[in-house]
Amino acid sequence: MFSPASDGFMLIAAALVFIMTPGLALFYGGMVNKKNAVTMMMQNFFSAGWTTVLWVVFGFSLAFAKDIGGVIGNLQYFLLDHIGPNTLYPGNHEISMLTFMVYQLMFAIITPVLMTGAFADRMRFKAFIVFLTLWMIFVYFPFAHWLWGGGFLAKWGVEDFAGGLVVHTSAGFGALAAVFYLGKRKHVLEGNHSLPLIVIGTALLWFGWFGFNAGSALRVDVDTNVAFVNTMEAAAFAAVTWMFWDYWKTGKWSALGFMTGSIAGLATITPAAGFVNPQAAMIIGITAAIVCHLAVDYKNRKGWDDALDVWGVHGIGGFSGIILLGIFGSSAILGSNGLIYGGVGFFGKQVAAAVMCAIYAFVVTYILMWVTDKITPVRVPEEAENTGLDEYEWAEEAYSL
Repeated sequence: MFSPASDGFMLIAAALVFIMTPGLALFYGGMVNKKNAVTMMMQNFFSAGWTTVLWVVFGFSLAFAKDIGGVIGNLQYFLLDHIGPNTLYPGNHEISMLTFMVYQLMFAIITPVLMTGAFADRMRFKAFIVFLTLWMIFVYFPFAHWLWGGGFLAKWGVEDFAGGLVVHTSAGFGALAAVFYLGKRKHVLEGNHSLPLIVIGTALLWFGWFGFNAGSALRVDVDTNVAFVNTMEAAAFAAVTWMFWDYWKTGKWSALGFMTGSIAGLATITPAAGFVNPQAAMIIGITAAIVCHLAVDYKNRKGWDDALDVWGVHGIGGFSGIILLGIFGSSAILGSNGLIYGGVGFFGKQVAAAVMCAIYAFVVTYILMWVTDKITPVRVPEEAENTGLDEYEWAEEAYSL
């Protein structure tokens, strides 16, 4: 039965998730060289326009229309056909299909731009448009269908509450593939150019994440408040753990460490937010900081130029969150027991899905980078890296002081 309360809540949640895109633009924009800040921010904001076009034309249909072989949806909802103002979402009949569509759109907008932090300072904007289009078609839309649209992983019993696989694993391991294809930057900024932008961006991301996770309940119910509380807990425990670790290593407090830790906690709790109890969320937050910090340290030792630690924070965070759900999931909330409750089979499915999705995202993204490079050169010339992408491609600058 249609619920005005649930439908209204979901529209607010969609707006909260949209806030995360400008939040990410500020977060990433403050971390890159100031001569590339406009480019970084526009790669983020452009997705709000271009991904919306892809989504309403055919993307929503590929992700959520009638299943074809467990792999992809058909074109039933092409140009939003068969979705009227009174059409109810069949998953719960409490919200409208239009509300569900626009809520899922916000996830589609932010997911690919998570990767921009990995190839910062060195990708042509024209190539980014081509790559974004291909990546949505061959990675994001299939992932969304597999987990949330009735695809083969959903039928197998794999759970992903708000996007540990669909969002963070896909973008994080895709980002690593892009790093390997593009190679290192010519000029690496030590530190960041604007910590205040990073703090403001983190605040918007954290704020929007309540809509990201609590909204994934798709109605107002008990799992809505569980997801909300768990989101706050995991972010806080991870942020504090990361900052204390940095202090233990360097003897200095790190504002950037606190911000990065909070994002790691948010990414890791995402797949489990509505499926675990608050005590487990605390453990997941601490684990997120430890695992993601180790991943970033490993990346640095290997010399991989993942500029803004997308793989270490989002890729490893989402991957770990899926596995941690397989450990701490409770049948009292989820319907399936995690490993600590004897759910060995469920745990095995979560691990297998995480490994499969990570490999798929990495391999397909690398291929799509190669295809994009054949269509239009991906990397900017050395001249652009010297002068900055803002001047070279946009003839605009972040600051005119």
